[in-house]
Amino acid sequence: MEAPTDVQKLIEQVQLLLAQSAAQNERIAALEAENAALKKALAASNARVTELERRLGLNSSNSGKPPSSDGLTKPPRTKSLREPSGKKPGGQKGHRGETLRQVENPDVIVDHYPEGCTNCALKMTPEMGTGYHSRQVFDVPEPKVVVTEHRAHSCLCPNCQTVTSAPFPEGVTAPVQYGARICAFVVYLLNYHFLPEDRLAELLTDLFGLKLVPATIARMSTACAERLRSFAEIVREHVAAARVKHLDETGFRIGGRTQWLHIFSTLLLTFYRISSKRGSLLSGVTGIAVHDHWKPYYLMTGVLHALCNAHHLRELKALVEIEKEEWARKMQRLLRRACHAVNLARERGVPLNPTLIELFRRRYDGILKEGIAFHEGQPALVRATAEGHRKRRGRQRRRTGHNLLLRLSTRKEDVLRFLSDPDVPFTNNQAEQDGRLVMAGLLTALLLGWVVLAIVLVGGWPAVSGHPVLAILLALFALFAGFAAMAARYIATWRSVGLPIMLMFASIAVSAVTWALSAPNQALYLARGMALDGSDVRNYLKYPERVISFSDHRVPTREPGHRSRDAHF
Repeated sequence: MEAPTDVQKLIEQVQLLLAQSAAQNERIAALEAENAALKKALAASNARVTELERRLGLNSSNSGKPPSSDGLTKPPRTKSLREPSGKKPGGQKGHRGETLRQVENPDVIVDHYPEGCTNCALKMTPEMGTGYHSRQVFDVPEPKVVVTEHRAHSCLCPNCQTVTSAPFPEGVTAPVQYGARICAFVVYLLNYHFLPEDRLAELLTDLFGLKLVPATIARMSTACAERLRSFAEIVREHVAAARVKHLDETGFRIGGRTQWLHIFSTLLLTFYRISSKRGSLLSGVTGIAVHDHWKPYYLMTGVLHALCNAHHLRELKALVEIEKEEWARKMQRLLRRACHAVNLARERGVPLNPTLIELFRRRYDGILKEGIAFHEGQPALVRATAEGHRKRRGRQRRRTGHNLLLRLSTRKEDVLRFLSDPDVPFTNNQAEQDGRLVMAGLLTALLLGWVVLAIVLVGGWPAVSGHPVLAILLALFALFAGFAAMAARYIATWRSVGLPIMLMFASIAVSAVTWALSAPNQALYLARGMALDGSDVRNYLKYPERVISFSDHRVPTREPGHRSRDAHF
């Protein structure tokens, strides 16, 4: 065998180097693939972290989450959806204020005379009086139960010797019973103020010396609801036929099962409906439906839609605070200005200037264009896929701000309907406030553990075998609260006149629930005009970067039972 030559050695070395190079290339390719997979996993993790951080930053002020979800770590409320007016806090110039004032004709007068002269101790008599100073004490009379005995006498006719007995008054059916005022008082506190039955029985004992058991209280409530059975149907018909109505829904538990409370309301009427299905909506609805963009509402036929802009402002606030998106800040400011412009217009009683409406719309389109361009320039979101699983199908994920932009774009007419229609409010607060009325009662019952709410519902409307007691009575109280709010809303001197009128309607409600109601007349509708000079708003639309000062629109302080149709931002 011959010794290898130098050429053969070189060939062997080259082959060895080629093999090593191929191995290194394979290693590099594997590392690059691993690096790409790690980058993809890192991008997905970063997107996940960003999403989790965003969720942690959401609360009741910048999302649709309820205040109860904030827990004990609720952040201090340092910001509001309303813009600062630039005025000092407290009563403004020209505000009358509210204080206790003397009346001209007091119910009771107590005269006090000095016992003797402070100089010579001579005894004083009323005839020596030269004048007086008065001080008035406002108080309520001592609670006292009045027992009225009805005696139905029998009389003998001298002509035919027939004995005729007088009938007892209507409603007096037992030898001993509770009167209409006590029943009204019980029903009012139980079903509107959600006082538990045990505590209500204790209150009646403390105030009036009455010893009612919870079963008697429940029986009074049920009897009142039976007399008002047709009232719910009447409310439903009026709400469905109203030109503008508010819709909302919320879930809660009844008998261990999830049920849905549907709220359909106007300024004066509120209809409550409970169903096991969230999508079971009211039928026969016409006019304009104001809601929070829940998609099944768009399945309703024969109605126009208006979206709640309070929801939009909260979503925009989250985009401003968390994502720092500039278009969201501009849209937030534009919606606030538009709401303020409409409120000023309603005060002045003439339609909003069409030119101003067009300026609002143009500015709205410009902000949408800016926001969509911003999001289209962002890198696509990476969807995390578990190892060994196939890639998910479906459309590419979009960011929260991008989704909101698409909604504001496709539903533009529904978002801005409040500009051109004076009957459409800026928000859906009406339905949400009516929903809180029920949920507050359920929460009270849950926390105290003294009230068991049993609502029997068979099928859907109108195939309902019995109306829920709570729903019927709440609808009645909401009607009277609506009348009170309407009276207070259109009275300029709210504190001096509006509040007493609201109290008057509350007393009417206490008395009225004791009798069955006949069909009420068609709910009065008071259209509020719209007017606005528009110079300040127009300047803002032309020069959005300028700080424009809007004249302040003072809203009456919301008292318990005050049902305001709009939110003023």
